[in-house]
Amino acid sequence: MLNSPRPRSTISLPPVPDALASRRLAVWRESVEIDTYEPAAPDRYPMFLEARVYQGSSGATYPLPFQSAISPTKHARSWDAFHFENKWLRLMVLPELGGRIHIGYDKTADYDFFYRNNVIKPALVGLTGPWISGGVEFNWPQHHRPTTHLPVDVEVEEHSDGAITLWCSDHDPFHRMKGMHGVTLYPDRAIIELRVRLYNRSEDVRTFLWWANAAARANDDYQSFFPTDVVAVTDHARRATTKFPRASGRYYGIDYSSRVTSENPDADRLDFYRNILVPTSYMCVDSKGDFFGGYDHAAKAGFVHVADHHISPGKKQWTWGNERFGWAWDRNLTDDDGPYVELMSGVYTDNQPDFAFLAPGETKSFRQYWYPIQAIGPVQQANTEVAVSLTVSNEVRVGVAVTRERLGLTVRLETSDGTELWSVIANLEPGEPLVQLVQVDVSAGVVLIVSDGADELLRWTPPEPGAAATPVAPATAPPSPADVPTVEELFLTGLHLAQYRHATRLPELTIAEGVETGGQLAFLDS
Repeated sequence: MLNSPRPRSTISLPPVPDALASRRLAVWRESVEIDTYEPAAPDRYPMFLEARVYQGSSGATYPLPFQSAISPTKHARSWDAFHFENKWLRLMVLPELGGRIHIGYDKTADYDFFYRNNVIKPALVGLTGPWISGGVEFNWPQHHRPTTHLPVDVEVEEHSDGAITLWCSDHDPFHRMKGMHGVTLYPDRAIIELRVRLYNRSEDVRTFLWWANAAARANDDYQSFFPTDVVAVTDHARRATTKFPRASGRYYGIDYSSRVTSENPDADRLDFYRNILVPTSYMCVDSKGDFFGGYDHAAKAGFVHVADHHISPGKKQWTWGNERFGWAWDRNLTDDDGPYVELMSGVYTDNQPDFAFLAPGETKSFRQYWYPIQAIGPVQQANTEVAVSLTVSNEVRVGVAVTRERLGLTVRLETSDGTELWSVIANLEPGEPLVQLVQVDVSAGVVLIVSDGADELLRWTPPEPGAAATPVAPATAPPSPADVPTVEELFLTGLHLAQYRHATRLPELTIAEGVETGGQLAFLDS
């Protein structure tokens, strides 16, 4: 007898309550039923795992309980949820799962710009075991977040401009630091603002990292995009490097250049999910851009992330890979929702693992933004008000998307010396972008300018074609303490090992060598 087909799991979002229906922004708390695979009970005895390497740093888990098994069957479970809805966006945040944004839905395009996983199906990926894919996971003080599968405290804050923030707060179980992230939505904007506050309430200097991990459903037509000054990317800890978007040589064991054929001339492009065959990370280096994101050419929709690159330089893509091993991991993490890519944004760092310092009593605050785009294609420049694409071939294709209603917006093309080539005045709003083919001569260069009255919202000059990739040398491991030549290098190496929570090399040994060497040098000098 054949097994009956497994029923497909779906998340049904509740409608806006009647009492909030007239508001331009509705935020309310209402549980949602989601089919769930439960983790088994944690081990009875503490697991210290002091020498375990996890995500490139220490995998120690004490005092958190460790869970080493997941139920193979699912059941319907009610999850505490907060819902946000305005004219253009629908969000759902799950406080019981680290305060993650589980759903980011573009109402105008009927498109989940964040990957919607219709089941809670953990795999043993997290620091303490369970971890789920989908939505946006907020990782601190290390990756993946120690409390990613644990609840956070929540509080709603209403602002004078009509915006509403859901604050999610937890503590670092290892050093008792406090982390808060506030998911904010506005009544008149199609943009998600994340407000973050990280506080060291201890009496010692501590280290931390912050990576916001946004997932997007992937297919053969999904393309990640980064600022045009990104011409090289690196692996974790810069163990390997390659050019971008066309990989050079071998990267993660794949010789991308050799895969290019006349039938598949773009097989070496790392920005398309379809080309990446094995689990692969790449992180952008030395970019001065404030944005990146992803675009589904089949759905003609995607999203942009924006943050000040001086504070948030981290721009990363990760995928399990478009081959059997990756597909197996997709099945591990979802029933029916298929593959995804992670587009991560990091603060104070452009690589992983990479930790910053928090002094005793210090608070670090910063903001990150996401918003959906439609129809314009991969973005070449963006800020929190507007995203643009400018494609120049036989004709010029102009795409402009906005995050709020803009009446009488001026979009124009100029030559590099300021001569106007073309302009248009348009009424735009989220979900209604400008996409136009323009017949102009751009041989003297071209500049795209978007203005709202006297306010210039964005100016974009495409780079000269054929920009050479700046070589990025892979990092090398430091020598053993006895082979480090100077006291200064011993000190910096020991500081690095402590700062990055190295799992297998003890900073104490390097510092002790420095103390001993320094004493010998002082004796010789006397």
